[in-house]
Amino acid sequence: MSTRRFLLVAAAFWLLFGLVAGIQVWISMLTHGHDPVLVLGYHVMVWWVWLAPTALIISLARRMPVAPPRLLPILGHGLAATAIGLLHSLYSLGLMLWLRPYDRMTAPLSDIQLSNVLAPILLEWVLYLLVLGAVLAVDYGRRSREHAVEAAELRRSLTDARLHALELQIQPHFLFNTLNAISGLVRVSRKDEAIRMIAGLADLLRYSLDHAGRQRVALGEEVEMLTRYLEIQQTRFPDRMSFSVTVDAALRQAAVPILILQPLAENAVRHGVDRSGSMNHVEVRARQVDDRLELEVRNRGTIASPVVEGIGLRNTRERLRALYGNDARFELTQSGEHVLALLDLPLDQRA
Repeated sequence: MSTRRFLLVAAAFWLLFGLVAGIQVWISMLTHGHDPVLVLGYHVMVWWVWLAPTALIISLARRMPVAPPRLLPILGHGLAATAIGLLHSLYSLGLMLWLRPYDRMTAPLSDIQLSNVLAPILLEWVLYLLVLGAVLAVDYGRRSREHAVEAAELRRSLTDARLHALELQIQPHFLFNTLNAISGLVRVSRKDEAIRMIAGLADLLRYSLDHAGRQRVALGEEVEMLTRYLEIQQTRFPDRMSFSVTVDAALRQAAVPILILQPLAENAVRHGVDRSGSMNHVEVRARQVDDRLELEVRNRGTIASPVVEGIGLRNTRERLRALYGNDARFELTQSGEHVLALLDLPLDQRA
């Protein structure tokens, strides 16, 4: 809450305080026949002027913070409370002598004693402490919100930095594996296939560079680049690999982490196709299950025991954890004669 807004609230509070005090006094003296407008006006004028001490307390609370407790700020607030109390008490007495809200029952100046001035000091102290407490509570709330925003921004910055680091990790890993495959084709004089693979690699690198810094892309874009990757791998293993990609058209705009499918497909090729002497089919499928998006990569093979996850799969888990917390799931399981990599993500159509 800004100082201006706080003062507007305080003005309304002191007006209401004065009205309530005036009504109570008028009701208690109802049989005396006092003018209600004069009685209410007097009490409103007495208490609404407390808006000025409120503004002073706001300034003093920020100039002399009481937390942590220190002697000088505490003494300063004590002197301020006493001075405000005396001045307000004198003001109230002077206003009463001028307006005479209680008619003939209003005490004359000759009957005013020092005790009449000092008697309200305790109440003034209580009011000072209440206002000071309200100012401190508002400032504490404002600082808490600022700290919460700063903490959220810091967490977001750390998450972005971590995701960027993971992205930088996966790109050279993928590049190394693909270049290694190209060099293998060149060594066995399969130059046409090597050229097609280089063209496919260029498309993948362009995709990666064009989307640098973006953590999510449309599933349609991701699947298109995944198809290019699988075509590269099929060039390596023309007699041992086939693949299919099935994506519902309604899901092509769903948001997914960039390059999230490539490590799964790479794992299927390395541990399924590369180690198999016969034809192996890599199947990629995306489907909606309730409000979730399920991405599957399936190939024939077996999971080693114990499971040893390389850079790609570890990277996948860490990116999902950074992006979704506990709201995403990655599983690598044995399904009959096949290995199934499953990604279960929140369905978000705002890629």
